[in-house]
Amino acid sequence: GSSCVCETGYRMVSGNDGFSVTCEKCPENMSGVTQDGWNCITCPKGLTSNGNCKCSNNEILVERSVDGILLDEALCIHCNGSEQSFSASDASGSRCVRCEETFIQVSKSCDCNSPNILTGGLCFLAPEGLLPKGVATVRFAELGITLTSAWFLKNLQSSASACWLYSNLTACQALGNMCVMNMNSLSSSVTDACGLFQYIFVNTARSGIVHSIPYWRHNLPWLYYGDQPGLASQVLEKNNFPTTFSFKGTDKDVKLQFIAASFDAAGNFLKWQSLEGGILQLCPDTQTKLNAAYTFGTTYQQSCKISVSKILLDFANPVFYDLFLEYNGGNGQQHLWAIPILNLNLQYNEKFVNQGSNMNNWLLTRRFFLVDALSGKENDLGKPPRVIRIASQITISIRLVSHTQRGTIYPPLITVTYTDVLVQNPETQSVMVSFSVSYEMNQSEAQIQTDIALGVLGGLAVLWSLLKTAGWKRRTGSSIIDLQTVFKFLLFYAGDLANVFFIITVGTGIYWLVFFKAQQFVSVLLPLPSQEEDFVTYIACAFSLKALQILHLLVSQLTIDIFFIDWERPKGKVLKAVEGEGVIKSAAAPVSIWRTYFIANEWNEIQTVRKINPLFQVLAVLFFLEVVGFSNLALMDASSSLTRSSESYVAPWSRILRFGVSAALWVAIAILQVIFFAVFYERFVEDKISQFVDLCCVSNISVFLLSHNCFGHYIHGRSVHGHADTNMEEMNMNLKREAENMCSQRGLLPNTDGQTFQISISRKMRLHYDWIHETLTRKRGPARLLDSSANTFEQSTRAYNTMNKFLSSFIDHVHKEMDYIVKDKLLLERILGMEFMEPIEKSIFYNDEGHSFSDVLYYGNETTLLIFDILFFSIVDLASQSFVLAALLTYLQQEIFRFIRNTLGQKNLASKTLVDERFLI
Repeated sequence: GSSCVCETGYRMVSGNDGFSVTCEKCPENMSGVTQDGWNCITCPKGLTSNGNCKCSNNEILVERSVDGILLDEALCIHCNGSEQSFSASDASGSRCVRCEETFIQVSKSCDCNSPNILTGGLCFLAPEGLLPKGVATVRFAELGITLTSAWFLKNLQSSASACWLYSNLTACQALGNMCVMNMNSLSSSVTDACGLFQYIFVNTARSGIVHSIPYWRHNLPWLYYGDQPGLASQVLEKNNFPTTFSFKGTDKDVKLQFIAASFDAAGNFLKWQSLEGGILQLCPDTQTKLNAAYTFGTTYQQSCKISVSKILLDFANPVFYDLFLEYNGGNGQQHLWAIPILNLNLQYNEKFVNQGSNMNNWLLTRRFFLVDALSGKENDLGKPPRVIRIASQITISIRLVSHTQRGTIYPPLITVTYTDVLVQNPETQSVMVSFSVSYEMNQSEAQIQTDIALGVLGGLAVLWSLLKTAGWKRRTGSSIIDLQTVFKFLLFYAGDLANVFFIITVGTGIYWLVFFKAQQFVSVLLPLPSQEEDFVTYIACAFSLKALQILHLLVSQLTIDIFFIDWERPKGKVLKAVEGEGVIKSAAAPVSIWRTYFIANEWNEIQTVRKINPLFQVLAVLFFLEVVGFSNLALMDASSSLTRSSESYVAPWSRILRFGVSAALWVAIAILQVIFFAVFYERFVEDKISQFVDLCCVSNISVFLLSHNCFGHYIHGRSVHGHADTNMEEMNMNLKREAENMCSQRGLLPNTDGQTFQISISRKMRLHYDWIHETLTRKRGPARLLDSSANTFEQSTRAYNTMNKFLSSFIDHVHKEMDYIVKDKLLLERILGMEFMEPIEKSIFYNDEGHSFSDVLYYGNETTLLIFDILFFSIVDLASQSFVLAALLTYLQQEIFRFIRNTLGQKNLASKTLVDERFLI
């Protein structure tokens, strides 16, 4: 359909390469058209269906004289088949050639008369010596179809007989190709192409072998490695490939020199050819990207859809390949190493034997093809095939020898999967094909080490969680192990186990990143995607458990008890009208509430202050990954370059390397931020936590907060000047006196500066605190419990004053039955995060130099928040393979949790301190 031709009985006047053809009808007396189509001629023996002259068998058609002059009438000249010439017409019928050798040997002529047998263009003595007639069928197991192949029908018997009787090399190759087209499938009960080949192989043992390879007979193609159990593992693992590979240095060697011997279907050797250039890659691409498949250490993946019509056009005749890997011997000579083929469609006694991962059951072969559009032709070789078979998946697997330090590999293995396509509408039908090169090593040792680390650290996490639970029980003032205790232990264990998974995954990711990318001689190879599943599972577990810990942290911080103790006392008296009595009495001057509101707002602001800047953290990580190019380190190739050419092949991502690179950047940038804020920013610019403590002292307000039932923190903010509700001049004077050491120190104890404490209060103290606080919460109870003579506001005011008076008197040691002592924490108590002494009679104030009250804020839980951010970022990235999307969603997640923490924390602050929420801005 691509050019024009003249109809039958017409000669061509002008052609123009078939784009515009002019034709002229031949006259009646010269109705034939010459072979070239340009002239008319008389045909004495009639016409063919194409309008050309025809001749009988063993005759050649002559249309021109020796000097090229066109004859008026064509001649049919008989080829002399007698002993003097042994000539016969060639396939085109244009010249006499020496007839095929088997004719001469069998009949001493160019005729194969009865009782001799003519098959496939060859003549055989009948019937002695002939192999049993082969089954000319091809089974397409995927479709469940068995066809009688026209190619097999024509050539199977002759190829097998010529190979068997005459050891004809081409015939043996053709027979081997027909076996390969039948998927190398063997059956003890069927004499198909593979059965005939196996019969010849078994019965020609005395003919010798090639290159000391027992599976390669003289004159026969090497199709199988043998079917002994366990033979495949010996072939693939017994001997190492005799050369080494290195990624860097003067001995750099990263090229895989694959070379293929190619044959046509008739058994003719075509040529030796390198695989570079995309011989096996059906998908089109640039030369550079196609050749990247044979760079050692570069995982290669290519897939595309190809239309059936293109396949039929480009692969009309199948080409068969025997693959070798070229290497330099010790003497400087070039050597070839045969590459085994694992055909997943191969059947042995009607069973697929190459499907499992147990290589002891595999049956390895040697020869393969890309497309077979020949064996699926049923009746006529000139017609399109009914079924075609395509190598839809080709994988070259290269395995590193265990414990090698010099880049030694086992022999490569090529795995081929064929797809059978029933040809119905070639223009609309398409086939998905893929080609890949994978590198692997035995990961069992790494898995064992990971399991050991997980077991040891998991056990330590259990002990640490038990200590946390014991500390929590001590701080709650309870010694009973109940369901709440078990639940609390599980929550602690979830957080600690998340840290274990995080440590293992970060360590694993950085290990592979450093040792794979930095190695000179190849000693490690990346895990395959299928081997990364446990790693991804660990990350998912870490994220899930850390999310549970974050929720637990939020609930704990949003339910703390907090109260602001105002130390300010009234200055003088004021006249005040008594409501309902109509008289004026003197009363203490009220103390301003604005200082309390101010401290409450400052506390509200520092609830979500972190040791790092979250937005800068996300942007910096994204900058280094996408702009600087650290993401290129996560590619499954040996290059450690941060930049890649747009023309070069881009290897697939390694999930382990992506996590390793991103987690390393997150941790490194976070550490730099913490150092910057701790050393420079908080020292010279702004330290909000320390400033809050100073502000409490200037405002004459202390902070009393309980994170547990009997444990919490105390910020001593009592002014050394006695009052803080004053004018600007006096305030500045007070600060000046304090700067010049003209007044006492700010500490709770005389002559000390300690203002922050961890407090462990007695049970009696807690009960008294709850009794006063009961008034605050009673308004939420049934209406019958409310005091009808006082409104809610008055109740709250009285409760506030009562609590303020009680806590201030408690700090001043007024209540001897609820007194406290001040002491330092033991080093072991600090390490374990628990208190050994139980506050039975007296509460205990532990000196705290590190502002540990930040434990109830974001600031004191930076590690937990940072790990959660890293895991969230990694989970999104592993799911989407996009650092940009992961960064965006991580920032949104941070803002959402910050909003929740701020909003609910503000409500809890207003509820516990009686500060009107309208004044919290």
